[in-house]
Amino acid sequence: MSAPRLHVSDEERVFPGLRRAEVGGAGGDLDHLEDVAALAGEDPFGEFEGGGDPYETAEVHASEAANDAATGAAGPVVPLPSEGSIDSLQQFLDEIAKTPLLTAEQEVALAKRIERGDLAAKDHMIRANIRLVVSIAKRHRNQGLPFLDLIQEGCIGLVRAVEKFDWRRGYKFSTYATWWIRQAIARAIADKGRTIRIPIHVDNVLKRLDGARRKLEASGEREPTIEELAAEAGIEVAEAELLLRASQPLVSLDKPVGDDGDSAEFGELIADEHAISPLEAAATEFTRERVARLLENLSYRERRVIELRFGIGGQEPRTVEQVARTLRMPRERVRRLEEQTLRKLSSLAEAQALRDAA
Repeated sequence: MSAPRLHVSDEERVFPGLRRAEVGGAGGDLDHLEDVAALAGEDPFGEFEGGGDPYETAEVHASEAANDAATGAAGPVVPLPSEGSIDSLQQFLDEIAKTPLLTAEQEVALAKRIERGDLAAKDHMIRANIRLVVSIAKRHRNQGLPFLDLIQEGCIGLVRAVEKFDWRRGYKFSTYATWWIRQAIARAIADKGRTIRIPIHVDNVLKRLDGARRKLEASGEREPTIEELAAEAGIEVAEAELLLRASQPLVSLDKPVGDDGDSAEFGELIADEHAISPLEAAATEFTRERVARLLENLSYRERRVIELRFGIGGQEPRTVEQVARTLRMPRERVRRLEEQTLRKLSSLAEAQALRDAA
């Protein structure tokens, strides 16, 4: 089976083996992204993890990733992960394994052709370096995005690297491409790896806190305090507390509790703090019926004063002045009538209690 042609002009489909409908990923047109980011005053592929010159900051990482990628030249790049055990992923890995790695001389020759607008050369450069994308994507698994989405986002960074690579500076392409691939994957994780998106600058501070935690745990035998974490990360204690609370993983209320398909969902085990217990509901209904029986012993005007003042019958409680206006009575008369009626109800309630106890 011949490999389908890679249409590098459309960054949303940087490789044909992974269709967007299958992986559920999100890419986007890079040129449009640049326009929007320019209006917002932000570089969409700017500083994220350390920043710096992409030719220099990625050199060590590129060397490691290139070594990993080279080991898969004769066959599939990585073992098929359980989360991506689908035919499209296997086909993709088989297809990219057919393109041999490039020598430094071949990279320069292709880069020169790309400068002249040779799309076939661009296609070849991308295919020959997708191993690097898979290798880097492996290191970012279990961070909120499926493995297929990580590869997709990394390939978008690879396309960007191919377009901007300057062969005259004497660096290997993998050195330069690693920076762009890592940036694209890291930004995608920050943007899409959480149910509730955390801004990039906040995610950077969280990474500093995580690094501070690992450093302090390695140097001692106890869990570092929030004050120690904040001091190590260079932020205020209150900010550290807020960020750590915001970074807690979310659990779906629809998630099954056990492995059994008929098991209860997590949300069913959480008590509703606003729900009324059956005992309270029964007591409330009993009280309502008792009050209704007591009110039957009052005159119409006495009952109306009590109903309006205490909001009986589903209405809002009213002030003495409001009751006076409603019943067209003086306020003092309403006040005296309320006091008399309450004393009368108290006597009736005591008598009713004695009758119930008899």
